[in-house]
Amino acid sequence: MTSDFLVIGAGIAGLSFAIRAAAHGSVTVITKGKLLDSNTAWAQGGIASVLPESLREEGDSVELHVADTLDAGAGLCHEEVVREIVAEGAATIDDLVSYGTEFDRESGRYELAKEGGHSKRRILHSRDTTGREIATSLVEKARNTPNLTLLEDHFAIDLITTAKLGVVTEDRVLGAYALERESGDVKVFRSDRVILATGGCGKVYLYTTNPDSATGDGVAMAWRAGATIANMEFIQFHPTCFYNPAATGPEARSFLVSEAVRGEGAVLVNAKGEDFVKEADPRGSLAPRDIVARAIDREIKKTGAPCVFLDATHKPPGFFHEHFPFIHEKLLSFGLDAEKEPIPVVPAAHYQCGGVVTDVAGKSTIRGLYAIGEAACTGLHGANRLASNSLLEGNVMARRALDQILHHYDPGKHALDAPDIPDWSHGDTAPPDELVVIYHNWDELRRLMWDYVSIVRTDNRLRRAATRLRNLKKEVRDFYWGHRVNADILELRNLVAVASLVVDCAIRRRESRGLHYTLDYPGIDERFQKDTILRRF
Repeated sequence: MTSDFLVIGAGIAGLSFAIRAAAHGSVTVITKGKLLDSNTAWAQGGIASVLPESLREEGDSVELHVADTLDAGAGLCHEEVVREIVAEGAATIDDLVSYGTEFDRESGRYELAKEGGHSKRRILHSRDTTGREIATSLVEKARNTPNLTLLEDHFAIDLITTAKLGVVTEDRVLGAYALERESGDVKVFRSDRVILATGGCGKVYLYTTNPDSATGDGVAMAWRAGATIANMEFIQFHPTCFYNPAATGPEARSFLVSEAVRGEGAVLVNAKGEDFVKEADPRGSLAPRDIVARAIDREIKKTGAPCVFLDATHKPPGFFHEHFPFIHEKLLSFGLDAEKEPIPVVPAAHYQCGGVVTDVAGKSTIRGLYAIGEAACTGLHGANRLASNSLLEGNVMARRALDQILHHYDPGKHALDAPDIPDWSHGDTAPPDELVVIYHNWDELRRLMWDYVSIVRTDNRLRRAATRLRNLKKEVRDFYWGHRVNADILELRNLVAVASLVVDCAIRRRESRGLHYTLDYPGIDERFQKDTILRRF
């Protein structure tokens, strides 16, 4: 299947790009699951943006948003990138509204929220299901956009490049192989303009706020294709995920309690009701996420308690239900009324700040390959993401990527010297008793990452993780090449690759900065005030 643009992923970045690109050429969007399985659809809090002066909170400005982002990023943000993305936020909000997204309003004005690390109220939201509102409107718009083909249940396996086909010219992308999950067939998708918008890698950890689809596919594919990767040591752990002592397994810590709850006055306390986060930062519960997550981790280890508590019981009756109806109903389904009792919470893996190295328009180190959204490392987030900057980044980068592609790669024209792309060669179907290897390795991988490469790290734990990952990579590689591919082995293959990138980056950073905290190097070292770059040779 040939198209002018091939978009892999269907969150805010992928669909925003596809809708715009369809006015300039044929677009194919493939996503490995359903269109609403993205991280975007799971986002609760909102999208950060400094609106025009008449609509913003008094005293807010682009400069203040830039300053907050730089502060959260712990010295690693690329300031010029921060300025460009933050400055375009308001224009892309207008795009979303034109597609049908409805943000909460009060007396005709946008109702703005405040979250950790923000000095002003600048978060647009749709109650506590903002991501679902954005994703739904984008999907509806995409379905009614001419020249745009949406293909669900198509799992991208690998990128096709001239280098992989042995062509001795400038390395460029030619398309991708993708597994059609229903038939088990592998198809060739041909395009000189490939956009990775595959989201993050939260499922590499045992406990995460992410959907099952977040297996780092785009980063893994780009790495195998030879793209440069950076800053994968910076994995953000969301401080407040519901802890359900009655549940067992990962689902006990998978339900996110939005940052916006703290923005509206809820306070993190220990079992004695003490505001312990104030000891780590005077901003307390509204400090950036890396500080809050470490404070919770330290409190849990110090006291031996299984969790801490998010207390909103001091708010007026009905406040929590009115402002956070989804969270309120979800908690009630677990037997907890947040208006009457504190919410037990723990941190869980939430967001990757590193990824495929790109410029501010998503251009990677491989010609024709772009990465936008969470899969990209633009320099916006540095060592720690400021809350609600992720949806902003995906939306702005979609616009900028298209502008750059239209300037450099004329749609409708494909490379005349492109080599023939061979069909996929299938291996043997795996015997049922062999499939246990996949499921065992999946569980082992996520457990070792949680135990060894989590909120607090040490050299010894990282070395242990690296050793075991080498063995896992070999086992997965042997299984992948020896058997017919399926979604389970593809996800495990990508998770092992991404886990190895996280560990390799973490070993190289011999300091504690932002989301990377190691007991062996507990302070900031100015020699490491630079990106951690990984290249394949």
